[in-house]
Amino acid sequence: MSHHKPDPNKSVTLTIDGQQVTVPEGTRILEAAQKAGVCIPTICDHPALAKRAVCRICVVECNGRGKLMAACANDVEEGMAVVTNNARILGIRKMIVELLLANHPQDCLTCIRSKKCELQSLAEGLGIRALSFERDSTDSRESSAQGPEIERATLVRSMDKCVKCGRCVEVCQNVQTIQAINTARRSHEYEISTPYKQDLGEGPCVFCGRCAAVCPVGAIYEHDQSAEVWNSLNNKERQTIAQISPALADALSKELSVQITAGQMIAAIKLLGFDKVFDAGIAAKVSDSEHNIELQHRIRTGGKLPILTGCSLGVVNFVKCFYPDLAGHLAANMNPRQIFADSIKADYAQSTDIDYSDIMSVSFTADIAQKYLAGAQDETDFALTAAELSRMIKLAGIDIETLPESRFDSIDINLPQQENTDKPVKRETIFGYAEARKVLEAIRKGECHVQWIEVIC
Repeated sequence: MSHHKPDPNKSVTLTIDGQQVTVPEGTRILEAAQKAGVCIPTICDHPALAKRAVCRICVVECNGRGKLMAACANDVEEGMAVVTNNARILGIRKMIVELLLANHPQDCLTCIRSKKCELQSLAEGLGIRALSFERDSTDSRESSAQGPEIERATLVRSMDKCVKCGRCVEVCQNVQTIQAINTARRSHEYEISTPYKQDLGEGPCVFCGRCAAVCPVGAIYEHDQSAEVWNSLNNKERQTIAQISPALADALSKELSVQITAGQMIAAIKLLGFDKVFDAGIAAKVSDSEHNIELQHRIRTGGKLPILTGCSLGVVNFVKCFYPDLAGHLAANMNPRQIFADSIKADYAQSTDIDYSDIMSVSFTADIAQKYLAGAQDETDFALTAAELSRMIKLAGIDIETLPESRFDSIDINLPQQENTDKPVKRETIFGYAEARKVLEAIRKGECHVQWIEVIC
């Protein structure tokens, strides 16, 4: 294959299973096949990650050569003739998936990723109904006898289900630049692990949740706290309130495989038994108000600038682990969810004469990072993802598509009094820890002239 730098303005014409396809130079065979309507199966490839060719399920034949090529890691060439499916290729793919299944727990009915597991989908697509291989007794992966490991009430690791695709390693090391997950050993002992096999909470992990988002199976996923929320909903002496962003309707639609509106989502949450459902925008206003007051105080007293805020406590972990000398820039309260929970429960308790301790606050979010330590320190404050909400809706038997739209409940929040100032605040939002590193390096060098930096992980 040619190794010259691709020119995206130049077109390449090839045939895929007899169909002529024209794509920009530098397009991978896998992507060209998708344009032609041909699905090449893979489990290691992910659109947000670099091409790695780990699983080899996507192998194809090119130009009649006997050697098979990984479609996810090789670019198209002018005049190339690609065959994606014949008896030989199908046999190889089935063998690879059968080998994966042989060392995979047979608990699909109870697995968190059942029906959304990529390995399960591959087996179904390849028509695998029986296993041709026995489980490898020398497999070095962690034993499932000890059960899944819950990390900081955020992530659950069940490494006996790991298919060693390397997606979590790629996103942790090269996208987020955290390096809390890596690879160990070689050959059949090759495994996905953590440095010195320590718990995630003992290393540099910031619990951003990106590893769970790219995992194709159930090896790592969000810690489900819906049972605790159900207990609160069934407790007649407790009030359960929710805060949710209208934008979560898109994520919930994907989880439920239906198209719903924000109003239908609100209606479903109320049908689950929540006493009040509030707009997450209230939380943002309360959090911003508190942070702005602290910023104005720092400006007036010569405190450390810029002030650093974030979407979760994982940002605190990141700064203290990689930039401990800049920890003084962190805002006093780095947990927007907790700021909301405290403020909304205090105002709600005052307006209803309900005891503060009898109010549970639940934040519904598309961001696993928001779950960090939720419920671990305060049993009346939880964060649930769109996946958890979808499971609750299914369990309650709610036909969300038929629901009439509902509105958020209203509440008057007493925002902290801010100082009057004519000086505009220079604020910048940074997305991802890789970009955050650049800004923090600039702060170290005294080259950052922004007063307020918010990190969204």
